[in-house]
Amino acid sequence: MLRSPGAIALQLGPLTFRWYGILMAGAMGLGLWLAHRDARRRGLDPEPLLKAAELALLGGLVGARLYYVVFNLDYYSQFPTKIFAVWEGGLAIHGGVIGGIVLGGGYAWWRKLPVLRYLDIAAPSLVLGQAIGRWGNFFNDEAFGTPTDLPWKLYIPLPQRPAEFSQSEFFHPTFLYESLWDGLVFLLLVRVFRDRLAPAPGALFLTYLGLYSVGRFFTEGLRTDALMAGSVRVAQLVSVMGVAVALVGVPLLVRRSRAG
Repeated sequence: MLRSPGAIALQLGPLTFRWYGILMAGAMGLGLWLAHRDARRRGLDPEPLLKAAELALLGGLVGARLYYVVFNLDYYSQFPTKIFAVWEGGLAIHGGVIGGIVLGGGYAWWRKLPVLRYLDIAAPSLVLGQAIGRWGNFFNDEAFGTPTDLPWKLYIPLPQRPAEFSQSEFFHPTFLYESLWDGLVFLLLVRVFRDRLAPAPGALFLTYLGLYSVGRFFTEGLRTDALMAGSVRVAQLVSVMGVAVALVGVPLLVRRSRAG
């Protein structure tokens, strides 16, 4: 059985250090280090890459929060100050990817830098960061699934349970499922696909997008807090689109690289 020890890691007087923030900061730092290392391995100057990556992180945080807020406007219109309380959770990865590409990718395009190669370098860092960041959901008692009695069940306190499941104590740890899947995707990217797809810039990023989307589609189906557009789970719809883009885009980029 899994049970969160609480959202707060350390309290020093008026300063509160939350696990969510610590994990996010650690994931971003590790991601930047991996990107710097991969850029050098590829023979690219890492300095402009890091500048683009820093902007992508900023765009990603803003995009992830705005995406989440847009699909929870009923709540945030009542409590507008909560929009800025990112340490309490509420970051949507699809919005983060969009925001990161817009700001970081836009900067790279403006500077005439190799945008597609930068995306390939970012892909392993991004999915590893997601694997780490999902544990923030564990400490916050959020992003869990439907009730279950499996041995790895997750205990959720009564105040965090959805009203329809108030009598249930144990739920699917969807944060764990997604974290493990993201870890596997990271290993596949760096051990199987990175060198093979190196001649086709952009293909590794699309491979990340497709593989991540497969796992997210299934974990999202278990979630009790899915962002909805009518009766459709938004993340599942976006995941289907992500898989489709990867299935079409990767072969096209590979064929183009071979033809060139």
